[in-house]
Amino acid sequence: MTVRVRPPSLRKRMSFVVMVLALASTALIVRAVDLQIVRKDFYQGEGDARHLRDIPIQVSRGTIFDRNGEPLAVSTPVEAIWAIPREVLDKGRDQLPDLARALGVDVESLTQRLTQRLAQTAGRDFMYLKRPVDPDVAEEILAMHIPGVASERAFRRYYPSGEVAGHVLGFTNVDDRGQEGLELAFDEWLAGQPGVKRVIRDLRGQVVENVELVREAQPGRDLTLSIDRRIQYLAYRELKSAIISNSATSGSMIVLDVRNGEILAMVNQPSYNPNARSGDAAYRRNRALTDVIEPGSTMKAFTVAAGLESGKWKPNTPVDTTPGTYLLAGGYTIRDIRNFGLLDVTGIITKSSNVGAIKISLTLPNESFYDLLHRFGFGEVSGSGFPGESPGFLPPPRSWGPVEKATISYGYGLNVTPMQLAQAYAALANGGRLRPPTFVKGTLNPDVEVLSPQIAATMVSMLETVVTVGGGAKAGVPNYRVAGKTGTARRATGGSYESRHVSLFAGMVPVTDPRLVGVVVIHDPGGGRGGAPYYGGLVSAPVFSKVMTEALRLLDVPPDNVQNWYTGSPDGRPTIVPPPPAPDEASDLSRYEEGVPQ
Repeated sequence: MTVRVRPPSLRKRMSFVVMVLALASTALIVRAVDLQIVRKDFYQGEGDARHLRDIPIQVSRGTIFDRNGEPLAVSTPVEAIWAIPREVLDKGRDQLPDLARALGVDVESLTQRLTQRLAQTAGRDFMYLKRPVDPDVAEEILAMHIPGVASERAFRRYYPSGEVAGHVLGFTNVDDRGQEGLELAFDEWLAGQPGVKRVIRDLRGQVVENVELVREAQPGRDLTLSIDRRIQYLAYRELKSAIISNSATSGSMIVLDVRNGEILAMVNQPSYNPNARSGDAAYRRNRALTDVIEPGSTMKAFTVAAGLESGKWKPNTPVDTTPGTYLLAGGYTIRDIRNFGLLDVTGIITKSSNVGAIKISLTLPNESFYDLLHRFGFGEVSGSGFPGESPGFLPPPRSWGPVEKATISYGYGLNVTPMQLAQAYAALANGGRLRPPTFVKGTLNPDVEVLSPQIAATMVSMLETVVTVGGGAKAGVPNYRVAGKTGTARRATGGSYESRHVSLFAGMVPVTDPRLVGVVVIHDPGGGRGGAPYYGGLVSAPVFSKVMTEALRLLDVPPDNVQNWYTGSPDGRPTIVPPPPAPDEASDLSRYEEGVPQ
């Protein structure tokens, strides 16, 4: 018997198809609702994360000018080459040799950097390949059309004066942020605030559309310094010449404007070029503010000032320095270069008598002597605002015994920076009023009285004798009256004093109305070898003279000593003649000022 199977009816087949289509439509609708409504924010965020980016709007760092508007630090536009590692390795590996050549690196190193970055970030981040890059090099790289490689605007700092102002200005890093010097001190002022914009990038990382400005960029602000580029160069040239001619290891010079405390010049040797930093990092140290010294005989001015302030001493008070030595407690003997015999207080400054300075100090209470030194800024930072400035060291008066007080009186047992010494001498020149030094032109810089104007004027007159008849004759400036003090100190290492020296001169000019104060410090003149000149009056004083001679001319400061420096000539024209030579003993004075306890 034959069984006949009836095929499904057309109606049933149609019902099945309709049911399948309905189920599929329902699934699509559910998926659409999930994508468009339920999980819309998630998927939109994921999409934006792959194409929508917030990128910084780079801003130019403010320009640093000298007091006359000459640029000392400027920012020049450059490019920064960056890459998305996954895209470069997946789609542009064949072009890596060309990219490496353009970047100036070997291809193996470049591949390794990209691979390591990919492993660290799973390919979701970018990396800088090189910055800064000259615009022409960046254009060459972009012309290769390497997937995942792009560039962005950046800025590079350039210092037109090079190493002449390197220690003052400091430098910036690759992100154009200040790292040392005034670039660091005024980083927030100079840097400005980068902006942010939201953009859409294509697969190659190129911006195809600017979506919105998230934050507006604020360019860095300019800064005008008190530094005079011309005087800065003079100080740099003369200090470097003295370092070389005296076979010294290092040195510093500072020039201050007495009227307002503005720093007109600050130089150090050895120096460095902030445009091409290399070599020993110690060369980048601003020794004028960070290094301390024992100031030697330059401190005698403040010992005498303390004596005058006490009322126990006057400029003409006799002081017997016979026999040219002084025996301190513990068997320490202090010596002068020779037996000066009976001097007055002015003669102690003129002849730089250690014995005379000791006799004045031992009549003063510890607290009052300390108070005067502290008022003049010793033992604390000067207030210049320079990063890393040292406060020096002034031991508290309770720790002073007769030996400590005696050695402090002629410049041992305390540490000062060249900046502190310049600030203190500027206070004497300013009628006894101390001003914090400043690097910024036009700063409101109030002063405070630390010594009576009468005593300050007396001290200036006494210091003038050091240059006219004392050991500082080589600090003289044609047509101007100069006051100052020489100093020579042995260097202490490991708790004992060596045969190495520090030579100093601190002075002011013109005496009748002081405008400039200069301090010159030179380390290890003669390289520590015996027989070579190392005295402040022979090594540092000439640097002061040469710099101030030109600086006064540049600043149009009127002479105050013309009658003593000009003589008539047969044709009726004035002829400059040198100052009268100092007495024979002046050369002896410049030879011995150390006064180290023997």
